[in-house]
Amino acid sequence: MGVTIRAALISEGFMTWPLYVAQGRGLFAAHGLEVSLTVTGSSVKQLDALQAGSFDVGFQLPDHVVRAVERGSDLFIFMAQAEAPDVSLVARQEFTQIAALRGHSIAVDGARSGYALLLRRLLAAQGLSSADCPLLEIGGVKERAEALAQCRAAASLLNPPFDRQLLAKGYVRLASTRQAFPTYPGPIGAARRAWAREQHATLAAFIRAYRDACRWLAAPANAGAAADIACARLKTDRAAAEEAVAEFLNRPPPQITPAGLREVIDVVWQADGLAPPQGEPERYMDLSYLDRAG
Repeated sequence: MGVTIRAALISEGFMTWPLYVAQGRGLFAAHGLEVSLTVTGSSVKQLDALQAGSFDVGFQLPDHVVRAVERGSDLFIFMAQAEAPDVSLVARQEFTQIAALRGHSIAVDGARSGYALLLRRLLAAQGLSSADCPLLEIGGVKERAEALAQCRAAASLLNPPFDRQLLAKGYVRLASTRQAFPTYPGPIGAARRAWAREQHATLAAFIRAYRDACRWLAAPANAGAAADIACARLKTDRAAAEEAVAEFLNRPPPQITPAGLREVIDVVWQADGLAPPQGEPERYMDLSYLDRAG
């Protein structure tokens, strides 16, 4: 039995692939760890549970950590989980442009989540206010895709492979976060500072195993096995998994930088109307555990 780490995900998708690889290929075990993965389906639920100590590490967008710290939490960002995914704004077939969403609800995980904030910016650029397009808090990406299919929402931001599944059925891609916000950072790994200080060796081992999983995924010789893991875990079709493998091979290793985090801080301050001065990146992030991991 290895040292146990309780990890939480908001939802599943190709961005969580390295975690499945580390579990399925025994990479966590090779570093003396036994890692449990729990999908919370909600950024709010995950954040509350992480702060309460029900989880040791959590994977979410960085704005959640910035907000939590400003409320007095000791959470911090210790690594990047993935490069920012190309999340699509997918709409039902009758909506062919963003302006047509006026008067219709858009499904989100949480109304103040990072992607919801970016969505608001995207809508504002098209002249749509918060009153024009109410945000419907649905939960994880699977639930949001179902909301579109059941006509409970007109559109939603969906990450792969769920966006592709709906696009193949005739749904419309109105925009993408990578096009609209090319330098905005992707999801991160977060933990409590007190836990990390006490379990620094355990956290370093977790980071090493995660890095090993990313390297394994980046090796062309593992493409077939990687697709097998995605199909089994995400219940996606083989073609979508193989396409995602090809995209993964061309991506750089995930990282988060102080400059990227400053963009997040700017968004939070603007959205929440916080008083200046803004916090510096080191208030929310400590990458020294990456250095210790070697």
